[in-house]
Amino acid sequence: MGENNGKQTVPDPGQPQLQVEELTCRRGERLLFENMSFTVKAGDVLEVSGHNGSGKTSLLRLLCGLLIPEKGTLLWRGQPINKIKPLYHSELAYVGHTDAIKGDLTARENLIIAGALNGGGIDPEQALERVDLSRIRELPGRFLSAGQRRRLALARLLVNRARLWLLDEPFTALDKVAIRTIATLLEEHAAAGGMAVFTSHHAINIAHARTLEISA
Repeated sequence: MGENNGKQTVPDPGQPQLQVEELTCRRGERLLFENMSFTVKAGDVLEVSGHNGSGKTSLLRLLCGLLIPEKGTLLWRGQPINKIKPLYHSELAYVGHTDAIKGDLTARENLIIAGALNGGGIDPEQALERVDLSRIRELPGRFLSAGQRRRLALARLLVNRARLWLLDEPFTALDKVAIRTIATLLEEHAAAGGMAVFTSHHAINIAHARTLEISA
């Protein structure tokens, strides 16, 4: 199933990497996947594919620490993530199915708050420009379309310093131009030494991306 690179050596602290070793996930009585192993290093973009219900979202939630695996080990910088949660979460950004946009705040204010919580990225105004939302910067979130909300949620990635991006269906509700924009952001993040793991039902052309397929 997917990639299995076996045991990995402890990485240099200056070169963070995510290691997944012999991971097994069960939801209720249903086994989603088992013995999954892969590594995500600086500059990697990993697309997780599989049919609906195969466990793609569950995998991302495991990587975030939101779920506990039935078996297996998750390592960040060579250490179990459950032992270094503050460090791991400070270097992680997760965008799930829910956009988590504050409806009473403007697009700009949503990004200002995101930057204040975990800053270190680009200015909110620049982030809005990158995702083509500058013209509606003062529009409250509740008035944004589904595609605009999705782009705003992804713009939060740009205002923080996270090295690892975990994205669940990031291209949902986006048109072709916006899909290419987000794909470019993923490529730029990887080129700068970042890492990304994302799920998608779309056929996306991202330079140097690898695929991990979850099969039954």
